[in-house]
Amino acid sequence: MHTLQQPVTCELNIKNSRFLGRVEPVLSLEDGLQRLAALRQQHPGAAHVCHCLLVGGQVRMSDDGEPGGTAASPMLNVLQHKELDSVLATVVRYFGGVKLGAGGLVRAYTQAVSDALKGAVLERVRVLASATIELDFAHESLTRRMGEAQGIQMQFSYGQRVTVRLEGEQQELEHFLAALQEHTCGAVTVK
Repeated sequence: MHTLQQPVTCELNIKNSRFLGRVEPVLSLEDGLQRLAALRQQHPGAAHVCHCLLVGGQVRMSDDGEPGGTAASPMLNVLQHKELDSVLATVVRYFGGVKLGAGGLVRAYTQAVSDALKGAVLERVRVLASATIELDFAHESLTRRMGEAQGIQMQFSYGQRVTVRLEGEQQELEHFLAALQEHTCGAVTVK
């Protein structure tokens, strides 16, 4: 998954309606909702302020008075197609007096987000995870070597068995645990 390094914008004029597209990185759902509230205050005369907020796989979206499924869903499709997360996509519409129809609205909202993303600089989203495992002393050195090779942070404690607290990027941690289980023939217990 990726996010943006900085906000990107675009402006479209379709049949006298102005569409102001913006996609920006956010830290959390709360951060995104605060930014959305600020955007609404900046555009009090807008007919619609449609949005799609995507953080950690959670989605908040609104067509803001446009016919259902014609604004936020197409915006979400663009974000998912680009494999984005931790972003807020908004499109502010100033109505120009000509109705676009459902198909026209879908195209307009899709284009507003797509065009804004054309100039985007992406960066990888790091999803961190942790786990605790227990293993026999015989597997300690193997665990250390494999963990260090994959960039997993490890804290060892000793009792009747070795307990290891693991931290790292979620995907790497999952691969590490699967490989460790394979190399130890399932002798590692994940707590």
